[in-house]
Amino acid sequence: MNSFLETILTILLVYYALKIIFKFSKPYLMKYVAKKAKERFGQGFGNEPFSNSQKEEEGKVTIDTSKANTKTSKPTVGEYVDFEEIE
Repeated sequence: MNSFLETILTILLVYYALKIIFKFSKPYLMKYVAKKAKERFGQGFGNEPFSNSQKEEEGKVTIDTSKANTKTSKPTVGEYVDFEEIE
């Protein structure tokens, strides 16, 4: 019976100790996660505009057709039916 109580008290002590540790370390952990996310976002989009071509001269107008929106809509979507409730 004595070892059972020691086990329960040890589990509770560890639980509350971890709870307090995470409570005080959460702001630092969130700051670290935000910093890493910012770095990854910067890496992914840092050199995107000129990745396929060289930098153009200032004032020169170019049209990039590879990034054009090519969405097409289907002409026959279907018929809209408005249902009314009957009492």
